[in-house]
Amino acid sequence: MKIIDPRHPFYRPLWRRIAVVAVCGAWFAAEALWGDPLFMVIMGALTLYTGWVLLIAWTDEAPPAD
Repeated sequence: MKIIDPRHPFYRPLWRRIAVVAVCGAWFAAEALWGDPLFMVIMGALTLYTGWVLLIAWTDEAPPAD
């Protein structure tokens, strides 16, 4: 099971992939400032996951034809 499907057309533009990772990172920083360790760990893991899937391991392949 994937949390994010990188083949979805929404994630094709680079700026959207960066925005998703940035929002997760900002949420992580907010939880760190507010001192909530549970959600800080959750958002840190989600930020790392989205960064890996949407930026590092990204392959620009055509969406499958229906």
